[in-house]
Amino acid sequence: MNRTVRLAIESATDQLSVAAVRAGEPVASATLPGPRRHASALLSLIEQVLRPLGAGPSDLALVAVSDGPGSFTGLRVGIAAAKALALGGGIPLWTAPSLLVRAVGSGRPGERILAVSSALRGEVYAGAWRLLAEGSIECLLAPRTLGPGDLESLPSVDRVVGDGPEALLADLARRTGVPAAGGAASWPSAEGLLQLVGVRGGARQVLDPAAWEPTYGRPAEAQAKWERAHGRPLPDPSHRAG
Repeated sequence: MNRTVRLAIESATDQLSVAAVRAGEPVASATLPGPRRHASALLSLIEQVLRPLGAGPSDLALVAVSDGPGSFTGLRVGIAAAKALALGGGIPLWTAPSLLVRAVGSGRPGERILAVSSALRGEVYAGAWRLLAEGSIECLLAPRTLGPGDLESLPSVDRVVGDGPEALLADLARRTGVPAAGGAASWPSAEGLLQLVGVRGGARQVLDPAAWEPTYGRPAEAQAKWERAHGRPLPDPSHRAG
C-alpha cells in the first residue's frame, strides 16, 4: 500500500474547505461557502480533491482537521469524518486551531497576527501568533472568547484578520491601531492547515483520536437552552485532551 497523500479538512467556520496533496505535486483543494451545508457536502468534497491525485482513502498518509473554537455543528462534522479516516485507516490525525490557520494564511514572516471569528452574542473568538522568520510559530494569545470588556488584555499586533460583530471589530481597531482585514482571503483554508503539519508551534498530532474532542469555545445553543431550563450544566466534552 502506497500511503503518500495528505488530506486536510477545515470545517470550523461557515466556509467548508478540503485539500489534499502528494509530495512533489500541486495541492488539490475545494471550498463551499455558506452555513449548514457541511454535513451534506463534505464527503463529496473529499472525493473531489482526491480524484486529481488518482487517490482514495487507502492512499492517505495522514489526515488533518481544524480544531475550534468555532461552529459546533461544523466542527462535529469535520472531526467525525477525520476520526473515521484516521481510525479506519490506522493513520495519524493532526489538528491546529482554526484561528491559527486563519492567521498563517494572511500573515508574513515576522508579523504578529490577531485572528478573530464571530462567536455570536456580540463576541468573537480570538487568538494571536507571531510568525517567526525560520518558519516556526509563537503563540501570543491562546484561542479564547472575547467580549467588549476583554480587549485590554490583547497583545500588540501588526495585523488583525477575520470577521465578527461590526461594533466589536471597530473596538478592536481602536485598541490595536489595526483595522480587521476580512473578505474571502481572510477565511481559514484546508490548504493552509496542511502547511502547519510538522511546523514547530503549528499543528499537533492527536495521540488518542477516539477520545479526542474539539474545543468548541462555548456550549452549543441547544445545550445552553437545556441548562437554562433545568438549572444545571451538562458535561463539557471539549475539555478532554487529545
